[in-house]
This record gives sequence, C-alpha cells and structure tokens, in this order.
Amino acid sequence: MGFLKKMFALERAIFFFIVAIALLAMLISCKKETGDDIAFAKADSIQKNTAEKRNLSQEWKDYWYAGTAEISSYKLDQARYDEIRPGTAVLIYVTEDFLPKEQVKADAQNDSNIPVLKLNATKKFVTGIYPYSIMTSTFYPVTEKKHAVKVSQSTQEWCGHVYAQLNNRGDFEVTSHSYFQSEADQEMNLPKDILENELWTQIRLDPTSLPTGSFKAIPNLEYIRNSHKELRAYDATATIENGTYTITYPSLQRSVVIHFSPQFPYTIEGWTETFPQGRDGTPMTTTATKIKTIKSAYWGKKSIADEALRTELQLD
Repeated sequence: MGFLKKMFALERAIFFFIVAIALLAMLISCKKETGDDIAFAKADSIQKNTAEKRNLSQEWKDYWYAGTAEISSYKLDQARYDEIRPGTAVLIYVTEDFLPKEQVKADAQNDSNIPVLKLNATKKFVTGIYPYSIMTSTFYPVTEKKHAVKVSQSTQEWCGHVYAQLNNRGDFEVTSHSYFQSEADQEMNLPKDILENELWTQIRLDPTSLPTGSFKAIPNLEYIRNSHKELRAYDATATIENGTYTITYPSLQRSVVIHFSPQFPYTIEGWTETFPQGRDGTPMTTTATKIKTIKSAYWGKKSIADEALRTELQLD
C-alpha cells in the first residue's frame, strides 16, 4: 500500500511538472509576441517623430477629402516592340486610410492609420494579336514627408503576367514574381532611395518639393519589369520648370517628362517616356495626352447606366 502511495505521489509530481513547463512555454511565447509588437510600435513611433510634417492647406483638404476620386483619361501612344501602339491610360487619385503595419487599406478609421494619397495608374494597348493591361499602385503619405509606404505593379498579356511589390519598412522590401525563368520569384531589400513612382503623387501634394539636381532613384516598376532591367537605384538627374518635371537616367539612356498644371490642384496634363527599344537600341518615345478629368466616387458607379462616365472619359 505504501508503494502505491509513493507511485501515485510520483505521478502527481510529474503531472504538475509538465503543466508548469507548458505554462512557462506559453508565457515565453506571449512575452515574445508582445515584445515584437512593442518593437514595431517603438520603431513606428521613432519614424513618426523624426519625419518632417507636411502642412496641408485648407484648399488641398477641401479638394481631396470631398469623398470623391479624381479620374483622368489620356490618349496613349505606347512604344513597344519597335512600334508605337495606340491605347488609353488612366490616372486615378484618391485619399484613403492605410494600416502602417500591414500596409493595406484600412477597413475602418483609426487614429493609428496613415492617411495616404493613392494613385492607380493603368494602361491598355494591343501588340499585334494580343493585348496588354498594366496597373501600378502607389500609396504616398500626405501628412509626413516620407517615401511612399507601398508600391505594387502588375502586367498582364497573353504570354503571362508579372507582379512586383515594394513595402517601405526598415529597408525597401521587394517581392517579385514573373513567368520568365531568369526573373521568376525574387525577394530582396533595397536602400531607401527616391522612387520614380512616388514622384507622380508628390507632384499632387507640392511640386516644389520634387528632387532636382543629381541623386539616385529607383525607376518606375513598370519600366523595370517590361524592359527586364535590374531592380535597383540608378544615377539620375532632374529639373523642374514651368509645370514640366524631367528626370533622366544616363546609364539607361532613359528620360521621363511629366507635364502638370503649375496651379493647384497640379493636375497631370500628360507625359513622355523615351528609352532604347529593340535589339538595335533605337530610342522611341511613349506619349500620353490628357483627354478628360472628372471627380467621382467611382466605387459606387456599378450600374449599366454608369457606363456613360466611360464615354465621357472617352475610354470606349
């Protein structure tokens, strides 16, 4: 009987020991998770405290916080495969709340959200028998002078599709996917140089803040993917004069000229992009000329009757 009591006591001690170990593991796990959250919050707080604030005028707020998006359509002459292809381009600008950690659009308003000016830039054109559909999204903070929070780009055509995403965290964190073997699936970190994609939103906030002179810049993600260039920063020079911003990359023999209204709301009137095409490297120029600008809460325009807006934009 004494032996059985001893065995029971031993089993009971082992049981409580196992429970104690499990509880300790849970506490360590919870502490680690909490530590990670604290570390992110601390880093985010430091970034907010060190970033220069941007003063938004009442005119800017009245225009961009009116509950509508700005939609501009453009006649597109796209240089592709050594020929100029007719098409259309659309720039859709809209303000929205952005989650700083997840870096996606917030479902609800919260004091911790980042207010951003989002640009969805689209292109549609045809090469021979098959069509191209290109879209680039840029999320640019409006209350602080920082780089874009996120840029994503996708191209679809009959050969396949490619997708790239850049997130602004400790570095620029890039994920890229392609149907080409030489590009395939890639992940990389890049230093925080100027993003060509963010210049298009920066113009809408304050053209005088655009970078000029000599600097390093990461070219438009659309250009990088469709020309199969290495994704990195390149030496660049830029000038601004009378509503025209020009950025040039000497080593790429590429230049982009953005024409915008020098008066608020600094609408994009058109642009050109010139770089070598084909095997012989002959320079060709893509040109976009504005057709129409409207303000609309387009996300609610889903009926057949609303297709009249596409006719107004001359997209049909």
